[in-house]
Amino acid sequence: MSPASLGTAGVLLITVPTIAFGGASLLSFIGRRTPGYLDNPTRRGLWRAGHAHAGVLVIFALVVMLYVDQAHLSDGLKGVVRTLVVAAPILMPLGFFLSVLRPSDTRPNKLIWLAGLGGLCLAAGTLTLGVGLV
Repeated sequence: MSPASLGTAGVLLITVPTIAFGGASLLSFIGRRTPGYLDNPTRRGLWRAGHAHAGVLVIFALVVMLYVDQAHLSDGLKGVVRTLVVAAPILMPLGFFLSVLRPSDTRPNKLIWLAGLGGLCLAAGTLTLGVGLV
């Protein structure tokens, strides 16, 4: 694995405790019956989606790092793929969390677009990597 991919994997691994902390926070909201979480289905659903996407996409990005160096892409494009794939587990959860930040929010605000941007990053990065591997 190249030093660039190893460094990116290291950064991804460092984010895992933050995801675990987020899960513990959600569990505490449930255990404490925190107002604005259990009684707000929109907020509860989006925060659960944010936490789930963060965990799954970090694992996915770690796996992708194993393939980036094998792709027939220029070093610049490999860097773009790394950046795009790492942007997804940051942007998607941010969109879910920040779109219903206040306990009284019953509809996502405009920051939900960050989730879509994360999805575009994921699609562009994986498509580029896939083409480079074929």
